[in-house]
Amino acid sequence: MSRNPRPGEIYLEFHPIGQQVKVTAIDAATGIEVSTFGPASVSEEDLKRLAVRKLKRRISQIAGAGDQNSDPTLY
Repeated sequence: MSRNPRPGEIYLEFHPIGQQVKVTAIDAATGIEVSTFGPASVSEEDLKRLAVRKLKRRISQIAGAGDQNSDPTLY
């Protein structure tokens, strides 16, 4: 079964690795993906917010790729 993703839809994956958690955020419409790590002691909501902010920043960097002042290595 296949469906079209809605604009702004984000998939989140949480993978515990020792005392850290790797959070991957994927934009459903574009397939752009970012990952971040945080301590396992931090709330899932905080990790989620961090990953979504990082994804939105990456999407805006890609959208403004023609802008010579943007640096894709900065988050």
